[in-house]
Amino acid sequence: MGNYDDIINLPHPSPKGRPRMDMADRAAQFAPFAALTGYDDAIDEEGRITQQRVQLGEDGAGQLNDLLIELSAMISTRPAVAVTYFVPDGKKEGGAYLSFSGVLAGVDGVKKRLVFECGTAVAFGDIMSLTVL
Repeated sequence: MGNYDDIINLPHPSPKGRPRMDMADRAAQFAPFAALTGYDDAIDEEGRITQQRVQLGEDGAGQLNDLLIELSAMISTRPAVAVTYFVPDGKKEGGAYLSFSGVLAGVDGVKKRLVFECGTAVAFGDIMSLTVL
């Protein structure tokens, strides 16, 4: 005879006056608890790698300036260009280099930026390379 033979076949007790908790809610109370909320996100952010901005040399800046003047003169032909430019990171030092190709709508000398037909604008100071396609 076992230790629990007297209660093993009794019906399972039900709460009186309250509905029984469903299985999903019952399981939720045993879910793992993260005492340091946001800690994992902070670790991921710290490990995220950004690139440093590279400054064009005097020759590169001169070539870019000449190409911008040339593009300004031929803007009526709506030239297609490819540009690689720097985008600063909003959370930490550095950023990323992005490449974009599109039809140029204008060279804005006042705001110092290239404006594409799709609405994208790239500041002159962020341009790393520019090629007419």
